Amino acid sequence: MNKQKKMPKRDVIAIVPAAGKATRLGALPCSKELFPIGFSHDPLGKETIAKPVCLYLLEKFRKANIKKCFIILRKGKWDIPAYLGTGDVVDMDLGYLMMGLPYGTAYTLDQAYPFVKDVNVAIGFPDILFSPDDAYTRILDILDEKNADVVLGLFPADKPEKVDMVESGPDQLVKNIVIKPQQTELTLTWGIAVWTPGFTQFLHDYLRGLNTEKPESELFIGHVIQAAIEQGLKVVAETVSESAYLDIGTPDDLLKAVTQFGPAG
Repeated sequence: MNKQKKMPKRDVIAIVPAAGKATRLGALPCSKELFPIGFSHDPLGKETIAKPVCLYLLEKFRKANIKKCFIILRKGKWDIPAYLGTGDVVDMDLGYLMMGLPYGTAYTLDQAYPFVKDVNVAIGFPDILFSPDDAYTRILDILDEKNADVVLGLFPADKPEKVDMVESGPDQLVKNIVIKPQQTELTLTWGIAVWTPGFTQFLHDYLRGLNTEKPESELFIGHVIQAAIEQGLKVVAETVSESAYLDIGTPDDLLKAVTQFGPAG
């Protein structure tokens, strides 16, 4: 009896959008992604040093055995590559791309298209803090198990009016992405995601089909995921945490993060 040969897993490359202006925080002495939250040890373990917020995300990629990452910047945020360099600080290979069209995160992520179109992609935001450490491992496993195009990692939403709310069924299939609803009975938002080359191509083609001369409003990646659902792509949700994530791009959550994260033991 012939057994079907199991296809090898695709490589995974992370994409991190770091092109925001951090206008909600006012003037900062560094890029928001490098704002120190808590402490860690130096590579030799001899000294306690301040820990930039973006390292929490990169460390979670590394826990999932993701070794390559593109960080997408805007002009003037040169302190990020100056600090992170080629990635030795997190044992990853880091590359840097420049933001193209300034119309939202979807366009920013698409800058990596030529470099990631044939691999699975993991995305995360360098200004949010979340648990658990194995969140990406879990959603990458589900991407394979469910043969999905996209897997969204869900968190409880403490501010539904400021995020993408996710409606899914008992089969974990996502039915709707509701962008920043003023009122909703939904309780979960997504904060991390992984997807296949099929969605990478959909994103690229979808953006090429839009009028970029005079966009009506900022395009969120949630808009594109919703369009993909309507076109029949399989989007799956997995609740990865019982706690809301902290977005240090807002003053309230920045205060919480600074208070919560103390020196490493």
